[in-house]
Amino acid sequence: MRALLCREWGGLEKLYLGELAPPTPGPGQVVIDVVATAANYADAIMVAGNYQTRPPLPFAPGLETAGTVAACGDGVTHFRAGQRVMALLHHGGMAEQALAEASDVWPVPDAMSFADAAAFPVAYFSSDVALRWQGRLERGETLLVLGAAGGVGLTAVEIGRAMGARVIAGASSAEKLAAARAHGADETINYREADLKARVLELTDGRGADVCFDPIGGDLFDGALSSLGWGGRYVHVGFVGGVPRIPANRLLVKNRAALGSALRHYRWHQRDKLETSVQTLFAWYAEGRLRPLVSHRLPLERGADALRLLTERRAHGRVLVDVAP
Repeated sequence: MRALLCREWGGLEKLYLGELAPPTPGPGQVVIDVVATAANYADAIMVAGNYQTRPPLPFAPGLETAGTVAACGDGVTHFRAGQRVMALLHHGGMAEQALAEASDVWPVPDAMSFADAAAFPVAYFSSDVALRWQGRLERGETLLVLGAAGGVGLTAVEIGRAMGARVIAGASSAEKLAAARAHGADETINYREADLKARVLELTDGRGADVCFDPIGGDLFDGALSSLGWGGRYVHVGFVGGVPRIPANRLLVKNRAALGSALRHYRWHQRDKLETSVQTLFAWYAEGRLRPLVSHRLPLERGADALRLLTERRAHGRVLVDVAP
């Protein structure tokens, strides 16, 4: 089968279109005929050899996918051949077929397109578990979202709005802020032009934000933490801008909390909470409250370019790699 292959650790220039043996499902597994796969920043980290896990070489990147069931392994009775599904993967989404654990596969709702399904799992699932279970976001609270036009940030804007929060979106350009506002942000901050902490305090009459959703880290961390009010919760979901150091004294002073949120924790350890998030997200999608934004769609042979759009921060929302015609 055709696949975008990584045969040695390194930069995205190492990726090439080649042939890979089709996967065979083991017990509890599903093989999916891939229609489309969303690119993730973590894919580039995996290709570089710096991800938490290292697949055996050669492998295809791709941490999620959407398509149809091709085959089921022993013990899998709740899926059938030809069924439309979306899935979280260990890797392998940028290939004509992908192997998934059946527990990480969900039927695609009838009204959802394959494009929306491919854009859905990593971004929406990650944002919901971060805000619902880690950040404990409540109706009427103020949510600050950094990187608010990115693939994960934009979903956090939508989910925060659906949860009844007042959403302040932070991004680095007017164009990105316009995208965040179009998806439900109440207020916006261009943190390249304005002081993040000062602007958040101004927008909250000095109270500060209740929750900060941060997929960026780096230089933004200090202002983000300082912008939290009493009892504020800083939720760290990524570090594309660098890994911040968290000073414990600044947590103690205002009874703040700094929390990490990793989707894999809910996949492996708290499935009941993940399922609650997934079913809530599907219901919100059906109601039109979630509208995945896909800014770019590239063919499989240009999968490396899809990842560059993310690493160079040139994309809004999701970037899809189309595999099937």
